[in-house]
Amino acid sequence: MDLTPADKPTVLVVDDTADNLTLMAALLRDSCRVKVVNHGAKALATAANAPPDLILLDIMMPEIDGYEVCRRLKADPALSHIPVIFLTAMTDEHSEEKGFELGAVDYITKPLSPPILLARVHNHIALSTRTRMLRSLSEKLSRYLSPQIYKSIFEGAKDVSISAVRKKLTIFFSDIKDFTRNAERMQPEDLTYFLNNYFSEMSKIALDHGATIDKFIGDAIVIFFGDPETRGVEEDARQCVRMAVAMQRRMRELQAVWRDKGYRQPFQVRIGINTGFCHVGNFGSEQRMDYTVIGSEVNIAARLEQNGIPDGVVMSYETYALVKDEFQAEEREPLAAKGVSRDVRCFALQGIHPDEPEQRAGIHQNYAGLQLTLDPGRLTEETRARARQDLAAALAALDAAPPA
Repeated sequence: MDLTPADKPTVLVVDDTADNLTLMAALLRDSCRVKVVNHGAKALATAANAPPDLILLDIMMPEIDGYEVCRRLKADPALSHIPVIFLTAMTDEHSEEKGFELGAVDYITKPLSPPILLARVHNHIALSTRTRMLRSLSEKLSRYLSPQIYKSIFEGAKDVSISAVRKKLTIFFSDIKDFTRNAERMQPEDLTYFLNNYFSEMSKIALDHGATIDKFIGDAIVIFFGDPETRGVEEDARQCVRMAVAMQRRMRELQAVWRDKGYRQPFQVRIGINTGFCHVGNFGSEQRMDYTVIGSEVNIAARLEQNGIPDGVVMSYETYALVKDEFQAEEREPLAAKGVSRDVRCFALQGIHPDEPEQRAGIHQNYAGLQLTLDPGRLTEETRARARQDLAAALAALDAAPPA
């Protein structure tokens, strides 16, 4: 079947000899769209304006020789993918070696054999087409993986097999408060827009902070720090909390935008963070697997998020202990987590929105020798009795101890 002009690949022929340009155009015109130029500068301008599928390039030309043209093409990210074949009368090995070092895919010496020339041109165009298809497919697949995981797989650092390792990670969970109820009130098109807008904005912040995005579960986001790349356990935790703060601040901006679009009850996000040892790696079957984290510490992060504060961040003591020099937090009532024998100490991050005065009920004091947070309104009858006992014991210890 004959190819239409639009279907034919484009070949740019660069040679300062008119007879050579005429010959190449005649040889290639049945199977290719041919552009001819007689100067290196014109070749660069033509390629930049409309990148061809292949360049046939002479070496010996005035002002800018073929080597320099090739070097500049390969230095330009927008043009570096174009295959270059040197077509020259220079037959010595050094010239050929230099051509390949500059990035040429082939080196053909004159006098030409038309059948061999055509075969090589068609082979390199076909190879370039397959390479572009694979690159496009790779870019599409990368959207289904966290960039770090994608990179480690394609660079060969990780094997695609069912395996996991035990590491100390910082785990992040977030969800949208009352999402199911609010979703019922929204049109599907509006829900899709707001949810995708939210995920896009939060993902950008996560990637800017070096996070590994595990998955989206409905309206929830699962993220972890410490694998496959780590800055150390303490810095991973700090970076996770910095990310959480950036997310809540961005949410405040998005809420204003969404109100302007007519949505009266914009999303409010709850965030939970925990640090601990987890198993991380490929879980699933030989046919379908997921790179994720499992373990009780992951469950704790989920429970912290479920019991979190809208527009706030709640972290476990294990995380707070790593970040307390940089962030302030208020301890809340401990909570129980499924599969965890101990009560989980909870700390609500303070100062997320520095432009707003904190409205904190009760008594809050924190200085050398004393850390006190008392909110009587949150105490039940049972915990009130415990509070009295704890305060009495604290006063007794204060009276018994000599001053520093």
